[in-house]
Amino acid sequence: MRRWVIAIIALLAIAAAAFFLLAPGMVERSMNKVEEGSLPPVSDRAHELHRSLTIVDLHSDTLMWKRGLLARSGQGHVDLPRLEEGHVALQIFSSVTKTPKNQNYDANSADGDNITGLVIAQLQPLRTWNSLLERSLWHAEKLDRAATKSGGQLRVVANPVDLNALLAARRGGKAAPVGALLSIEGLQDLEGDIANLDKLYAAGFRMAGLTHFFDNELAGSMHGIQKGGLTPLGRRVVRAMEAKGMIIDLAHLSHAGVAEVLKMARRPVVSSHGGVQGTCRVNRNLSDAEIRGVAATGGLIGIGYWDAAVCDTSPAGIAKAMKHVRDLVGVEHVALGSDYDGATTVRFDTSKLVQVTQALIDAGFTDNEIRSAMGGNAIRVLRAGIAPLDSRGAATQ
Repeated sequence: MRRWVIAIIALLAIAAAAFFLLAPGMVERSMNKVEEGSLPPVSDRAHELHRSLTIVDLHSDTLMWKRGLLARSGQGHVDLPRLEEGHVALQIFSSVTKTPKNQNYDANSADGDNITGLVIAQLQPLRTWNSLLERSLWHAEKLDRAATKSGGQLRVVANPVDLNALLAARRGGKAAPVGALLSIEGLQDLEGDIANLDKLYAAGFRMAGLTHFFDNELAGSMHGIQKGGLTPLGRRVVRAMEAKGMIIDLAHLSHAGVAEVLKMARRPVVSSHGGVQGTCRVNRNLSDAEIRGVAATGGLIGIGYWDAAVCDTSPAGIAKAMKHVRDLVGVEHVALGSDYDGATTVRFDTSKLVQVTQALIDAGFTDNEIRSAMGGNAIRVLRAGIAPLDSRGAATQ
């Protein structure tokens, strides 16, 4: 009898070890996909132009997964080798802390959470199992550790000085470093306490969306139940973010919330990842009026690469959405917002971003317009937006 007990315990231990070792990778492979099929040919002109660009992607969720940033992976969409191959200068990494059960684009309750199971399966620190705040702080810690181990090839950006140093280093030699800046996918990780914004800022977060796929204490989500506007706490957080130098991200925010933020905004805001109703009529995408409102703040529209953002995951489909923004409000408000590693299926990973450059050429963008859309606009907004305001309300440098 004792032998049977020992055998059962051993089998359970083996099963548990296999689960914790294999399950996280299996989950990611099922959710972060690259579509099979050929991509259009890329011209010599596109390759040459692409190598001269300063490329910025406003949104990826890579930190959510149990996968190192420094080694090239056979799964997902983003890691340092692929960023280098894609000639990316700066990747914004978002912290995802909670997603609803049965997630959809129309209406989600805040009850239930898919991320807790992933956190446990990945054997993250115990402090992250029941705290959304600690999940974000852990993501910041992961990024800092990767940067430290990278030998200077991955650099965390938290202020304009860091950004300028990164750009100078990229001009200095062949082994160009890649920058990384922290963002948040929904400020439910404040856990209802505005004081936690200081903790997130201290950890390096410089951009944040107010909501994700459900309504929270700050505002309604465009995928929530009520889909309301900003709460009193939400309005306080918007003002605090602007003062600190944290860029407000409108992605996933309810249409009522977007309207309120645009009315309040004293600094440029972004929609980091998504699409536009003008080319893809999905409820999460921005209307022309909302695009004009973002542009009026001096902000950016980051175009995503997955089906619900562009209704066509081809490079040409992405360029079509970017062209709509350009033609409506000007190229200075166009940006990249891939949503890589965000449980998305895309046509290409970040190593093949030259596909977007080629598509923009084919769509009639000039070289200077391509420089702006692929990253120049983002550099401008980030340089100004992550600088705190002084006592007179002016951005410090």
